[in-house]
Amino acid sequence: MKSDRPLRRSLIKILGTVFLGKSKAHAQNAWPGLVLNAPVEPVRAGGITYRGRAVGSLLHPLELKKEAGEEIVIVGSGPSINDNNPAAAGPRTAILLNGAVNLIGSEIQEPLAVAIEDERFVWRHFALMREKITGGMICLLSVGVIRAICENDPNWLADKRVMLIDDIRKPYRGPRRKTSELTEMDFVRLSGDGSSGFSGDPARGVFQGGSVATSALQFAIFCAPRRIGFFGFDISNADTPRFYERAGETAKSGVARAQDRILGHVAIAKSVCEERGIELLNFSAVSALRDCGLPYDARYARRSAAAGA
Repeated sequence: MKSDRPLRRSLIKILGTVFLGKSKAHAQNAWPGLVLNAPVEPVRAGGITYRGRAVGSLLHPLELKKEAGEEIVIVGSGPSINDNNPAAAGPRTAILLNGAVNLIGSEIQEPLAVAIEDERFVWRHFALMREKITGGMICLLSVGVIRAICENDPNWLADKRVMLIDDIRKPYRGPRRKTSELTEMDFVRLSGDGSSGFSGDPARGVFQGGSVATSALQFAIFCAPRRIGFFGFDISNADTPRFYERAGETAKSGVARAQDRILGHVAIAKSVCEERGIELLNFSAVSALRDCGLPYDARYARRSAAAGA
């Protein structure tokens, strides 16, 4: 299996911690050569510059909201996706996470967006991204992912509609924020111990919570749909082959180890959804989402799976 990331990137990450310290170590995500100008207002796009050359634009999340309808489904690559029919949710409803882009052209003809937060996916699967993510698609991408794409092919970004997944705790071009700073933000909701959070304004950052699904959920809630559902977000079996992998080819995942952290973020988002009248559903029979009050909903189950549930 191809390495998660080149050795040089692992070394840069280590050196960033050593020389910049814990509060600024995340600056290595943009080094070397990446400069982002994210839009603070929806009327004017920002830009992506790599090694002094403009390579793409950054759009405000309101552009995603304009495309979204009454239902948004967040589609992961957990094995349970084989027991469901995400196509039944309809066109331009799905935010596809990481390897779920494999569904483009088969189960999903027109996704609402794709979301990739971990640069290791880029290093493993850039050829897949080239094949499946075509011009005009909305791409929710983290700083590290944008830089990794540029290292592979900066021209790839030119025709994509990119929106930044910025970590509100460790923001681009800013030091790590203390919990006291986050509590002063009127668009932020924190758990009692400050370990989990929710951002109501993705343009100003989101809480990254152990899985890109938690970031995608904050973007989805921002769109104010009537319903949000999860496909293939199993969590508890994250170390087993994803729906597109074969035994022995499974890429390393930290999702299972981060289960409590993930569920903490989802629990806060669930309370926000309840307040806003958004229905939050779980379409995976084996998902750990059941542990935070999201029981299995079989409305999109394939017949054989529904019979066995």
